[in-house]
Amino acid sequence: MRDIAESIATWQAAGVRFAVATVVQTWKSAPRRPGAAMAVAENGEVYGSVSGGCVEGAVYEVALEVLDSGEAELKTYGVTDDEALEAGLTCGGIVSILVRPADDEHFPGLPYVLGRIAEGRPVAVASVLSGTEPLGGNLVITPDAADAPAGAPATATGTLGDDRLDAAVTEQARGLLAQGHTGVVHIGRHGEQRMDQLAVFVQSFAPPPRMLVFGAIDFAGAVARMGKFLGYHVTVCDARPVFATRRRFPDVDELVVQWPHRYLDEHPVDESTVICVLTHDPKFDVPLLERALLTPARYVGAMGSRRTHKDRLARLREAGVPESALARLSAPIGLDLGARTPEETAVAIMAEIIALRWGGTGERLTGMDLAIHH
Repeated sequence: MRDIAESIATWQAAGVRFAVATVVQTWKSAPRRPGAAMAVAENGEVYGSVSGGCVEGAVYEVALEVLDSGEAELKTYGVTDDEALEAGLTCGGIVSILVRPADDEHFPGLPYVLGRIAEGRPVAVASVLSGTEPLGGNLVITPDAADAPAGAPATATGTLGDDRLDAAVTEQARGLLAQGHTGVVHIGRHGEQRMDQLAVFVQSFAPPPRMLVFGAIDFAGAVARMGKFLGYHVTVCDARPVFATRRRFPDVDELVVQWPHRYLDEHPVDESTVICVLTHDPKFDVPLLERALLTPARYVGAMGSRRTHKDRLARLREAGVPESALARLSAPIGLDLGARTPEETAVAIMAEIIALRWGGTGERLTGMDLAIHH
């Protein structure tokens, strides 16, 4: 829902009635992951997607019905053997979608959730899928009690119907939120951890992952734009103020004039961070990579020719960087796409980041007998 949060916040501010359809579970080759959402307004306007086109029409009709009835519905769609043109996933996958009115009864706390998303602050939403009626019944969860609104020590608002259940789901949801994971948890009706009477969907809205781009060159501009497009919080850092200007990087979240290694010394890096070193200058690269390769960053890539990389490795070894850390370095950066322009190179870099994140091979799908969605 993050990608449509701003749009539906506008609807809500204007008093527009709408329903939200959210992917809650998938099997096999489903095109969208749990958490993908589509919103349908009473005037027929639509934001978002739940399947990339396969079942949007059917879900659209369900959303309008839900707005009329005021009752949430859980729908499952899959491939149809005989009538492939009916509502179904012709790709062979199966997807379950929770469709509910975005009102105080079915989605209490939605304004608060949208506000947290807009501020880049973590929040989770827990909703009952099965085991009790009615469906939905939200619990809005923050990382810890100190972060919740006044008067709500465990949650922002809402309940699943039982204090013990709320407490147990809150504990599990905070664990998922800490990892940035969205999924279904099974639990007893009164919060019993060893029972599975209820299926509860927990959608995590962790802050967007960070992309650190070092080196304010033309390639950095293209990489930064691609990173923003893919949902990263993008920082561009360079020690040279003549290059690190807002005129050259108007859309990045942060523009920093500082020696790259000093910036890294002062800012923590987590497991979701990606680091792109595009300076290909030893005085910047070596001290920066010494530090970057010892962080838990998901990805560390460095630009430069193979000759440059060979010299860089020698300098890093001389600086005492262990082989296990050097093995993490993606250099020369990116996949072999035959890229020439900064924009094409940015695609090659982001393609490598995506492939490493999800376990992709980087090979062409045509001619390969592998699952499309890993």
